[in-house]
Amino acid sequence: MRVLTQDGGRVHATTQQRAADHRPYFFLSYAHTPGYGGGTDPDMWVERLFQDLCGHVMAMTDLPAGAPAGFIDREIRSGEGWSERLGEVLATCRVFVPLFSPRYFASEMCGKEWYAFAQRAIHHRARSNQPAEAIVPALWVPVPPSQLPGPAERLQFNHRDFGDRYVSDGLYGLIKLKLFNEEYERAVYELAKRIVSVADTVRIGTGRPVDYRLAPSAFGAPGGGAGGPRPMQVTIAAATRHDLPEGRNADYYGDNPQDWNPYHPDAARPLAYVAEDLVRSLNYQATIASFDEEAGLPVGKQPPTTPEILLVDRWALQDEDRCRRLAAFDAENRPWVTMVVPWNRDDHESRAAEAELTAKLERTMPTKMRQGRAYCRAAAKGVPSMEAFGQILPQVVEVAAQQYLRHAAVYLPATGGGGPTERTRLMGPMAQTQYIPGTHDASTDAEDTDDGQS
Repeated sequence: MRVLTQDGGRVHATTQQRAADHRPYFFLSYAHTPGYGGGTDPDMWVERLFQDLCGHVMAMTDLPAGAPAGFIDREIRSGEGWSERLGEVLATCRVFVPLFSPRYFASEMCGKEWYAFAQRAIHHRARSNQPAEAIVPALWVPVPPSQLPGPAERLQFNHRDFGDRYVSDGLYGLIKLKLFNEEYERAVYELAKRIVSVADTVRIGTGRPVDYRLAPSAFGAPGGGAGGPRPMQVTIAAATRHDLPEGRNADYYGDNPQDWNPYHPDAARPLAYVAEDLVRSLNYQATIASFDEEAGLPVGKQPPTTPEILLVDRWALQDEDRCRRLAAFDAENRPWVTMVVPWNRDDHESRAAEAELTAKLERTMPTKMRQGRAYCRAAAKGVPSMEAFGQILPQVVEVAAQQYLRHAAVYLPATGGGGPTERTRLMGPMAQTQYIPGTHDASTDAEDTDDGQS
C-alpha cells in the first residue's frame, strides 16, 4: 500500500515507498580481470570499492534499509537472466560509473553497458532540449588521453578533484598499497559525493531496457578503436518554414533544414542533432550537412569520402527542384549512403497525405527504397516515433560504414623489379594504409555483393 504523509504543503514518500524504489544510485561498470596462476579472485578489489561506495552513499542520503545504493554485476544470482537483469538496471539506475582502464576500453561488454545507459541521456535531451550528463567516470588504472574512445574523451570531468595520487596511480594503485590508504579513502569519498550530487540534480528519466545481447558497443567494433572516432555524415533533406507546401504546419520546421523536428511535440530538439548524438554514441565523429547545400557537388563515379546517413522529409519532395535533385542523387547509386525517413504517426497532416507522399518518394528514390538489408528498407519506409528512430539508427549507421569500406578508394603500392605483389588496405578517414605481403590483389575484396539484398 502506498502511504503519503503531508508536512507544510510538501508530500513525502514513506520509508516503505522509498525502499520499494528499485533504482540504484549508481551502476558500477568494470572490466573483469582474468585470473592468473590461481589464488584469490582478481576482482575482489573492485568488490571492495563497490562496498565502500555503497557505504558512503547510504550515509549521504536518506535511503532506508533494503534500498539499493548501487549495482555491480557480481550481484546477479546464478540462474537469473543476466542480459535481462543488466538491461533492467541500466534502464533505471541514476548514475553510470565506468572504471577506466586499458582493459575496460578493450571490452565489448563494457562498451555495451555504456551505450545502453547513454541512450537515456540522448532521449532525455531530445525530449527536453536540455543536456543530462549522468556518467561519472573513475580511474581504476590511468589511461592515456590518446587511448580514450570518443564517448569517454568528450566527458567534461576533472579527475584532479579526487587527488594527485589518484590521477597518477588510479584506485587500483591506491587500494593495493597500504601506504596510500588515506589517498584511497579521500578519492572514494569524493567519488561518492559526486555520484550523489549528480543523481539528485540531473534526475535522468528511466528508459526501456536495451537488449544487451544485441546492443552495439559505444567504443566501436572490437579492435577498431585505434586512430580515434571514425567519420560519419548526417545529411538533412527537409523543407524550411520559408518553403513549405500550402497548408503544412510550420511547427515542425525552422529557418534551416537542420532545424526540422518531425517528432514535435514529443521531441523538443531538431532531429539532426539527435542523430548526431546517436552517431557519436557509437564512437563516430559526426558532421551535419544540408542536402540543399551538398546536392550541387559533383560526385559521379568518384569514390566516397565518408559514410553517410540521409534523413528525408517526404514533404520536402513537394518542391519540384529538390525532388529532381533527390532523383538524380538516387540514380547515382551510392550504397554507402543509407536513407532514413522519419514519419511521425501522431502528425495528422502527414497521416492524411501519407499515400500521396509515399508514392512520390518511391517514384523519386526507387534505389534507396529497395537498397540494403531488411532494417534499411524499413527505415526508408518510415520510422514512426523518436523511440523507433533511436533503435534503428545504430543499425543503418553500421551498414553505411560497411558499405563505405567496400567502395572507398584503394591505393596500390608501386612495384618494381618483379618482386611479389602486395595488397593494400583502405586509405582514408576510416582506416590507415597497411600492406600485407604475398596476398592477392585488393580489388577483388572491394566487390559489393549485397547492396540490394536482405
